[in-house]
Amino acid sequence: MNQKITELLTRSVAEVIDQKHIEDALNSGKKLRVKLGIDPTSPNIHIGRAVVLWKLRQFQDLGHQVVLIVGDFTGLIGDTSDKDSERPMLTEAEIKSHMKTYQEQAFKILDPKKTEVRYNSEWLSKLGFQDIGKMADLFGLHEMEAREVISKRLKAGKRVSFRELLYPIMQGYDSVAIAAQVELGGTDQRFNLLAGRTIQPAYSQPAQDILTTNLLEGTDGRKMSSSWGNVINLTDEPNDMFGKVMSIADELMMKYFEHATQVPMDEIKKLEPQAKTNPRDIKIRLATEIVNLYYSQDVAQKASKEWEKVFSNKEKPTNIEEMKVSSSNIVDVLVETKLATSKSEAKRLIEQNGVKIDDVNATEESDTGSGNLIQVGKRKFIKII
Repeated sequence: MNQKITELLTRSVAEVIDQKHIEDALNSGKKLRVKLGIDPTSPNIHIGRAVVLWKLRQFQDLGHQVVLIVGDFTGLIGDTSDKDSERPMLTEAEIKSHMKTYQEQAFKILDPKKTEVRYNSEWLSKLGFQDIGKMADLFGLHEMEAREVISKRLKAGKRVSFRELLYPIMQGYDSVAIAAQVELGGTDQRFNLLAGRTIQPAYSQPAQDILTTNLLEGTDGRKMSSSWGNVINLTDEPNDMFGKVMSIADELMMKYFEHATQVPMDEIKKLEPQAKTNPRDIKIRLATEIVNLYYSQDVAQKASKEWEKVFSNKEKPTNIEEMKVSSSNIVDVLVETKLATSKSEAKRLIEQNGVKIDDVNATEESDTGSGNLIQVGKRKFIKII
């Protein structure tokens, strides 16, 4: 089998259904329609979501037609595949705001000239009860209940809304609407991807093949999720992106190399023993590779030097943002400068000695003024003017 096809079906991949069918199709030279849907439930795409986008790019580079579906309709309903509680419905205004730069972010990875972009409100907003009933009849309640996340919530006595049970049907119909032959998604999307395989034959279409990619852990070791704030976003500033990568646990480095960089797998295998004996330098290489992927080699090298300056040499950053504030109390200043999302978070950071004013640990009563340098954690600095 072609080496590029082998890597396509193995690197960062958890499962392929139907393995032989998709191998035969790829080796035949046939041009496939390959689908990926992303719901704009937050304003940013993070590198965990980028794993499957890079997989889509591999299909694109092999000459296949990739279809990126922006879930402006499914995003309203909300997918709870990876949630232990009910996801609230978003408003149309929230979805519209979130997806302002989605294409721009996705095109950091995909070739815009070769990408078909669709919005699923185009067809889902027009569905009537006849079609919904036709598709709902293909699934039994026991199948929905068998899903691990739903089963856990039911056993815990938590509410599961009918709205949530409709989500896989809507995602499955997306495959019908664009006549997908392959659909990609993370492992948490397995049930939704299989729904497409179930629904397509009811509309006289062959069942799509599916490929799932592994989920990537975030900076705190849990699954990377915008709702948990443990993300490395494609839009992060280079120095911030570099610093976040440097903060991940050492044991995640090899997984990050495979899932979040384009370093060849044979080279990654050679780095593995070095990661155990010299983790710092290997992690610097990892952070440099990731920043280079979304910016440039020159920017990545500058970010590396800046990190060395601030974290190894304990010096102040080269460029520190200057801000005017209307408050003087440190708690209010942290919220006003967005160094903390709320007063409660600001107080927690202060209690944990995570806030300094001119290199001195702050208290809740501390005041600030013009010329003060505020530091939160190891990476965030603001100078008050």
